[in-house]
Amino acid sequence: MSAAAETKPQNGATSRRTLLKRNMGLLYSAPMTAWATVFFLAPLLIIILYSFLKKGLYGGVTPEFSIDAYIALKNPNIALIALKTLCISLAATAITILIAMPCGYFMVRSKHQTLLLMLIIIPFWTNFLIRVYAWMNILGNQGFLNEFLMQSRLIKEHIHFLYNQNAVILVLVYMYLPYAILPLFSSIDKFDFSLLEAARDLGAGATQAIFKVLLPNIRSGIYTAFLFTFIPIFGAYAVPLLVGGKDSYMLGNVVADQLTKSRNWPLASAISMALTVVTTIGVMCMLGLQQRDEKRLGKTAKGGKN
Repeated sequence: MSAAAETKPQNGATSRRTLLKRNMGLLYSAPMTAWATVFFLAPLLIIILYSFLKKGLYGGVTPEFSIDAYIALKNPNIALIALKTLCISLAATAITILIAMPCGYFMVRSKHQTLLLMLIIIPFWTNFLIRVYAWMNILGNQGFLNEFLMQSRLIKEHIHFLYNQNAVILVLVYMYLPYAILPLFSSIDKFDFSLLEAARDLGAGATQAIFKVLLPNIRSGIYTAFLFTFIPIFGAYAVPLLVGGKDSYMLGNVVADQLTKSRNWPLASAISMALTVVTTIGVMCMLGLQQRDEKRLGKTAKGGKN
C-alpha cells in the first residue's frame, strides 16, 4: 500500500511536468503564430476575399459575390504577359544558378570562406532601389559602360543596354544571386570531395565526375537555390518597372497597374492568387523531388553498407 501511495504522487508530478512543458511550448510558439497570422494568413485571406467581389465604381470593392475577376484572367493579353513572365523568370533563375554553383564551389575550397561570405552578404546592407539605380547609371546611354566603350573607341554610337528584357534579366540575376549562392555553398560544404578523387581514379574525366558525382549529391542545394530565386523573380515589380521596356512587362507590373491606375482590386487580387497558386505548385514539386532524391540516396547508402 505504501509503495502504491508513493507511486501516485510521482505519476501526478510527472504528468504536471509534462503538461507544463506542453504549455511552455505553446507559449514559445505564440509570437511566431501571431506573426504568421497577422502578416501572412490575414493578408492572404483578404486577397482571396477581394478576388471574389465586384469592382467598386471609384476603386476598391463592392460587397457582392462575383467571379468576373477570374473570368478576366482568360484575356489573351494577360496570358501572354504570364508566359513572358515565366520565360524571364526561368531564364534569370537558370543563369543565377549557373553562376552560383562555381561561386559556391570556389568558396568551399577557399581558405577565406568568412571573407567571401561577407562579400556575398554586404550587398544586402544597401537598399534595393539604390542598387537598381546603380545599374541604371552603369547601363544608361550616358552611363559608365557606354562612356567606357566610347572612350575606348570600340563603338561610335551609344548602345541601348537599358529598357529591354536583357537588362531586366541582368539586374534580376545580380539582385538574387546571393539567394542562390548561400544554399549551394551550404550543400557543397557538406560534400565529401574524396568521392571526386575516387571517380577520377576509376577513369572518370573532370566533367563526368562533376555531373555524375558532385551534382547528384548537391541536388537539395540546387532545389533550394531554385526556390529562393524563382519565387521572388516571378513576382518581381520594381526591376522590370525601372530597367525594363515594353517587352519586359511582367505580372507584378500588371498587379500594380490594376491597383493604382485601373483601380480594379478584384482583378489584381485574382492575378495575385494565380501567382500564389503557381508558386505553391512549384514549391510542392521541388519538395517532392527533394524527398524522392533523399529516399533514393538513403536506399543507396543502406545497400552500400549491406
